Order: sequence, then structure tokens, then C-alpha cells
Amino acid sequence: MAFIDANRDELGVEPICAALQVAPSTYYAAKTRAPSSRSSRDQVLRPVLRQLWEDNYCVYGARKLWNATRRAGWDVGRDQVTRLMRAEQIEGVRRSKRVLTTRADPVAVRHPDLVRRDFTATAPNRLWVTDLTYVPTWAGVAYVCFIVDVYSRMIVGWRAAPHMRTEMVLDAIEMARWSRGARLDGLTCHSDAGSQFTSIRYGERLAEIGAVPSIGTVADSYDNALAETVNGYYKTELIRGPARTGPWRTIEDVELATLGWVHWHNTQRLHGYLGDIPPAEFETAFYATHRTDQSLVEIP
Repeated sequence: MAFIDANRDELGVEPICAALQVAPSTYYAAKTRAPSSRSSRDQVLRPVLRQLWEDNYCVYGARKLWNATRRAGWDVGRDQVTRLMRAEQIEGVRRSKRVLTTRADPVAVRHPDLVRRDFTATAPNRLWVTDLTYVPTWAGVAYVCFIVDVYSRMIVGWRAAPHMRTEMVLDAIEMARWSRGARLDGLTCHSDAGSQFTSIRYGERLAEIGAVPSIGTVADSYDNALAETVNGYYKTELIRGPARTGPWRTIEDVELATLGWVHWHNTQRLHGYLGDIPPAEFETAFYATHRTDQSLVEIP
């Protein structure tokens, strides 16, 4: 490096070039070179990806974030999204183990299992599944009940309460009836063998809307798998999700947050089972193809 003059040596160039084993001209060319097109595009996409990730409860992994980015109008590859997620140090959320909340009534007469693990439907309002879960708070335990339409994965009814009595399940049915219609003949509503779902009032309320109850087998981890799956990612995405900054203080806080999460789940969350589109969009496509005499009602 004897050909480097004294002025350059004062700037510290000679030690750098010696360490890198490059000529000074190469060093200065690299310092003054304009950013590559890839680097420039990365600088544009990185804040876009982070914003989309944060707007979706910070739960999307590479596949869903890639689909969300393309739906937002960006022409981007999945591998590029994966690379930029690493650069931004963001990642998808991982689910934890399931906790049992069912309390079966050993003396109650149970409805037959009409589903037999076949969680498929050919149209909305043919098969619903329902289950309970719980959320610890500083003010006590919040119990949450969801009713899910199997065809579209739409949450059609839900209720959060400080107890797990039958009333909360009936309230969820009332919400579902308000959003889906007063009479739903041909509907099957499947649940586990919890005492709320074997009660007489539960069966009577379903009969009022033309629905038939179905109860899965006891001590079977797959008897109500779809409803338990929804409970699982509700806990993962909202209750213990990466966007959550601290413990839940009150049951009212859980109820308000669940309201926003259900709206996101139905209208924005990308579901792999549906081809990475939201339930509301999936149902809109169904009704556009099969019927025109009934408009959809958005669930808040």
C-alpha cells in the first residue's frame, strides 16, 4: 500500500484497504456507488411489511404476510418477504398447548354426534361449531364462547362473561340468530359434552331457529376440533399475542378487545383453508354465485 499518499493515510484509508486487501480506488468506488435497485426496493418494502404485520396483530408469518402484501397491491415474492422479515426481525406467532375447560355433566342426556369429525359444509348456515375458553384477568376469569360457521369460518356469534353458565351460550346464539336469520332450517350446531350444551334450554333455543344440536364423544381430542382450533388461535393472536403489552386487567377489557378481534377475524384475517381470503369475502363470493335474494349482515 505504499502508493497511498499521506493525505489519504490521515483519513484512515490505508489501514482499511490493508485490512480488506483492496485497492483505494475500489474502496472509494464502493463508498460513492449509488444503491442497487434491489436495495432501493427493499428500503421501500420494509416499512410496508412492518405496517401490514402490525395492522394484523403482529401474528402473520411469511406466507400470510406475503399474501397480505400482494392483496395490498405490491408485486413481491414470498422469498423476498421472508428475507425482509428477517431483516426487520419480525416473525409469525406460534400457538401454545390447549387447556381443557369442558365440564361434562355425567347424568345429562346427550344429543347424538351428527358430525363425526367431518368439519365440512357445502354452504353457510349448514353446520356451526361452538365451544368455550377462558382468559385470566386481574379482576377474575373471563369466559368466552364462540359460534363458528364451518363453511366460511365466520364467527357468527360470541359472548364474553364472568361465568360459564348456559346463559352465555344462549346470548351467543342470539347474536348468531340476529346476524344469520330467525329461521335456519337444516342447520346443525355441534359442540362438546359440556354441561352448557347438554342443558334443556340450549336444545330449546336451537329448536326455535330450526337447528339440530350435535355433541361429540367424551374424552376425544378431535370431537370438536374446529371450534378448539378457533379458541387456540384466539388465545395465540389476541390474548397472548405479540401485540399485547401487558396482562389483562378486567373482564370488560377482554370483551372490548375480543370485539375488535372478531371484526378483524371475519373481515380481514387471511384463512389458509379459504385460499387466504377473509370469511366475509368468501361468503360474498358464495352468495354472488348461488343467490341474490339475501344480503350479508356484518358482525361487529
